[in-house]
Parts: sequence; structure tokens; C-alpha cells
Amino acid sequence: MKKSAPYSGRPAPVVTPENEFFWTSGADGVLRIQECASCSALIHPPQPVCRYCRGHDIAPRAVSGFATLIGFTVNHRFALPGLPPPYVVAQVALEEDPRVRLTTNAVECEPGELALGMRMEAVFERVGEEDDDEGAAWLPLFRPAAEQGEPVPPPYGEEEPEQLRRRVRPMATTEKFEDKAAITGIGMSDLGRRLLVSPVSLTVQACERAVADAGLTLADIDGLATYPGAGAAYGGFGEGGVTALETALGIEPTWYNGGSETFGPGGSLISAMLAVAGGLARHVLCFRTVWESSYGELVKRGKIRQEAPRTADGWMKPFGAVSAAHTLAQNAQRHFDRYGTTRETLGWIALNQRANAALNPTAVYRDPLTMDDYLGARPITTPFGLYDCDVPCDGSVAVVVSAKDAAHDLARPPVLVEAVGTQILERFEWDQSTLSHEPQVLGQSAHLWTRTSLRPEDVDVAELYDGFTFNCLSWIEALGFCGIGEAKDFLDGGKNIARDGVLPLNTHGGQLSHGRTHGLGLVHEAITQLRGEAGPRQVSGARVAAVSTGGLAPSSAILFRADV
Repeated sequence: MKKSAPYSGRPAPVVTPENEFFWTSGADGVLRIQECASCSALIHPPQPVCRYCRGHDIAPRAVSGFATLIGFTVNHRFALPGLPPPYVVAQVALEEDPRVRLTTNAVECEPGELALGMRMEAVFERVGEEDDDEGAAWLPLFRPAAEQGEPVPPPYGEEEPEQLRRRVRPMATTEKFEDKAAITGIGMSDLGRRLLVSPVSLTVQACERAVADAGLTLADIDGLATYPGAGAAYGGFGEGGVTALETALGIEPTWYNGGSETFGPGGSLISAMLAVAGGLARHVLCFRTVWESSYGELVKRGKIRQEAPRTADGWMKPFGAVSAAHTLAQNAQRHFDRYGTTRETLGWIALNQRANAALNPTAVYRDPLTMDDYLGARPITTPFGLYDCDVPCDGSVAVVVSAKDAAHDLARPPVLVEAVGTQILERFEWDQSTLSHEPQVLGQSAHLWTRTSLRPEDVDVAELYDGFTFNCLSWIEALGFCGIGEAKDFLDGGKNIARDGVLPLNTHGGQLSHGRTHGLGLVHEAITQLRGEAGPRQVSGARVAAVSTGGLAPSSAILFRADV
């Protein structure tokens, strides 16, 4: 191993007493990782306890710096100071313990020279203030090793994806909380690009429409729930949480909930179901608001100041892995490598969503999209192009979750909750989890089917999270609509996911064409379909709908059914 240029100008990682050994060990050209003295497992990110044997004797040790390349993506879209695109975000598995993976940059090579299974070696780059030697940190970057040998298969995991379901816990009780909850109202604000209205205004509009749709008044609402809550409003991804809505409308909730550490965007609904089942509330107003388009425009106009970052937190951002796209692109690459999936496979998902959006007047993008358009679009981060990515927009979606015994007296027939899937069987950290699928979808999917006698073939319409095309493919496989690795054949050129196909998919246009409403737009469409109110995009006889909300950690799946 060697040290590279003395100073790069890139943002420095956030150094703490717990991780200082890692970020500074490159000063002598040696990579160091925590080791458990009890079982010799390597532990990363640093922890005070071993996740394998629960031992507490943990200390850093020097490792060889050799690793296997298990993923890489050429970033064309995003940038950090001192790291202009294009650059290669990569993942490597350490030779001493392949369970330990590092997000990094592949350097001293052209992207075309890289191949999964290559042997890589660490080199180090100094970051931090140029004249502050004591505050310097060293980024472990990886280059192809001089001695290669034969490429080795990526260490996909100790268990095959199909085997994870064996670890799903059985139902704790024979009584299901889902049977005590129902969806009674839905509402959506105006939705579009750069609306330049306040996010609270969008939230209020969606919430008032949902409450009216249920035949309720705001005085009837005794619970509020949202995701991701007040702490994640930066960047146009929220409205300020339940506090913002309560301040605007003067609701006096007996129960409220907000935060990002829940079951993804659908977590607000699942929490609300638990609240009404437990008697804490009768009618809970759940909402999700984004104003990402306007936020970006206001930054361009100088109305919102956005300083260039001097530090980058976590274990991925220091290497320019600043978007979920960088993780999912590498998962897609491995899926291609292992199962023969192609860009055209993902393209059929994008084309399906656009065809459905053409029938939806609220969709952001409704113009026809061809496979040539898809394949020729500008690259974002390989293998993803522009149409693999959802559409940033401004909008809000609201859903009323009511106690089932109060639902039948309201304005519309309720939509019932058949089952939810929430169990996590994989690592929460994006770059430490499943290699060949979207992390954190296999557990929830398997969990869902343990809570119902219905099966995948009973589903009439699927509204599956498509922040990126590969999100959607992962949910199709994880939920059992086809086998793991079989999506390419299952899609059959898009025929099986069309509105008249085996699995009508994202019938409103999905987030790829309708707009990035972060999951609740999918719920809104599922309820619309089960009510038979979708107009020209209505799936005939839709009685059961599967919805997944969330891309990467964490997420959830919900099965709804019409009250017939």
C-alpha cells in the first residue's frame, strides 16, 4: 500500500473517537479494521460489541489492504468539491473477512478495466484542511492489484435470498392488528415541477382533501403521523413534520408519530394502524410531502443558501456516494452479472410506468417513451440513465387510517388492511447488506405472506416502490411474483406488468413518471384502484392490491383488499 497525493480538497469524513483509528490509519499506509478477540471476526462500521458472538473485547488490527471488487458504478451526475464527475464509486470485500465491505473509489485505472471479482489493493488520499496536519484524515481508495490471479465470484452472502424467509418470526398472536384498521380517506395536493408554493400549503391541501374524502371533519382527527418527520425537511424532502401541520390546522391529537426510523414511508400508516387497533386514536391523518423541485430552483435563484460541504458524514459520502442511486446501481450491476438481467429489463419497467402515466392527468411526465429513448438517455450512474430515476416534484399525499368499527359509517366503503410486512432480515447499512438485490426487501416481503392466507397469485394490482427501476424489480422478485433472478423472463417485454397483464404494475405511472411522492402516492393509487375510481387506467375487478414503500433501509409492504 502507498499514500497518494498529499492533499485533494475533498470534504473530510466526520472523525469521532470511535472511528478515528480508521480515518487516520492511512497516515502510515496501513488499513485498520476492528477485530473481535473472542471469534476473530472483523467488525465494520466500528462497534463496541461483536455482532456475531456479542463479545466485547474489540480492538483495531492491521489488515493487508487487499480486497475483492464486488461492485462499481461510474458516476456522471453528482459532484463533491474536489471530486468532479465522472468518478467511480466502488465496493470491496476484504480478503481477511469478506463480510466486511468498504465503500470506496476505484482509482489509477479506467472504468473499462474493472471487472467484478478483481483483486484490489488500498492506497490512501489525504483530506481535510490543507495546513492542518493534526486534523487530517486519510481515505482508503482501491486500485487493481499488480498480481491478479483468476477473478473470484462476489461473496453474495452466507444464505441464498430464497433461504432468508426461514428466519421470519411466526405471528406473536393469532389476533391481527390489521383486522382492526381500515383506510377511509385519501387526498393529493396539486402536483408538479417547481410549483413554488410552501410545503405546508401542499400538506394542508392534501390533508383537507383526504379528510373530506372520508366524510370527516378536522375535529374528528385525533391522530397525526408522517414520515420522515421534522428532522429530515432539508433539501425539499419534508414539510416540518406533525408539528408543522398541527401549527397550521390546530388539531389536538391524542396520538402522533413522526420519524425516519420506521418502516419506510409506509411506516406512518402502519404506526397509525397500531394506534387505532390499540385504542389510542379513532382517525389518524397520515401524510407525506416533498417540494424537491422548488427547493432546487430556490437554491439556483439564491433564495436558499447552500454551502459547499466541508465534511461528509457516514461511510459512503466521503467517497462521493451521496445518492441512493450509487448503492442501487451496484446492486443492479451484480444482478446483471448473476442472473443475466439487462438494461432492457429495467427499460420495460420505465416504459410501463410511462404508458400508464399517459392516462393520468396528474402525472408529471405523460409523453410517449420508447426503448430507444430509454437506452439513449444521458447516464446518471452506470447502469442507470435518466429514465431509471424517479421524477423530483412538489406534492403531498394524505391518507386517513380509521378504526374499522368506525369506518363503515363514513362517506365511502372502507378499504381493508389484509397484512403488513415489516421484519428486517438484512443489515441496515446500505453497503453492508444484500449484494444482489435492493437491501431490506426480502425480509418484509416474506413476513407479509406469513400474516395472510392470500398468495401472490391473488394480487390484482401491484403498486411497488420505484425510486429507481431496480427498486421495482427487486420488489417484484422479493414478493414472489416471480422467482429470485427471474424478472427478465417474467416481464416478457413488459406484457406481464401491463394493465391487462398478469401483474398490473404502478398503474398511475409510478414515481418514474407520475412523480416522486415517496411511497404514499403508491398507496393513494392502490386505494383508488380498489374503489374502482381510476377511470381509463382502472384494472377491471381489482380486489387485492400489494403496495411497497421504501427504497433501501428501511421499508415495508402492505396488502390491501376491497371490502366486498
